[in-house]
Amino acid sequence: MKEHQRTEEKVTFGFWLYLMSDCVLFAVLFATFAVLAGATAYGPSMADVVNLPFVLKETLILLTSTFTIGCALLAARARQRTLTMLLLAATFALGAAFLTMEVSEFMYLLAQGEGPTRSAFLSAFFTIIGTHGLHVAAGMLWMLLIGVHIAIYGLVSGTVRKLACLALFWHFLDIIWVFIFTFVYLIGAIGI
Repeated sequence: MKEHQRTEEKVTFGFWLYLMSDCVLFAVLFATFAVLAGATAYGPSMADVVNLPFVLKETLILLTSTFTIGCALLAARARQRTLTMLLLAATFALGAAFLTMEVSEFMYLLAQGEGPTRSAFLSAFFTIIGTHGLHVAAGMLWMLLIGVHIAIYGLVSGTVRKLACLALFWHFLDIIWVFIFTFVYLIGAIGI
């Protein structure tokens, strides 16, 4: 029993180290964006490219997914397998909707000739948003794997621990998105 507990503690500690390294990654991306936000090379600025109502819808979708994954974890801890699977599926669907909107925003900008090679600002914008999107995609893949694990093994303690790590990761992504929404889109839209 003691060996199992030590393994659990190591996994939890390792996961927290990973999240902290992701914090550093996003801190660097935010700092880079802050430095390059005005480097438009006489091209569009954030105020020119932002569609605030569209991004607000994206934000609401992602925040709703935080609620559904939290409920999935609660259902898993209560050993409600079907409810856990339904809530994971809902979270996955919301993540897919968010990613679809993010990709459509990128496609629109690219079609307008406002891609990452247009200016340093757009390069920083595509990098920070794209990095977040890649993390969301990785979280969705993780959801699929946990769903398969639940289907095969049920809600054993190891599976619930993995789901707890996923939920923590997903909440982290939502916190990062709130910062992106605030500092990239909102402040950019008002031109500060």
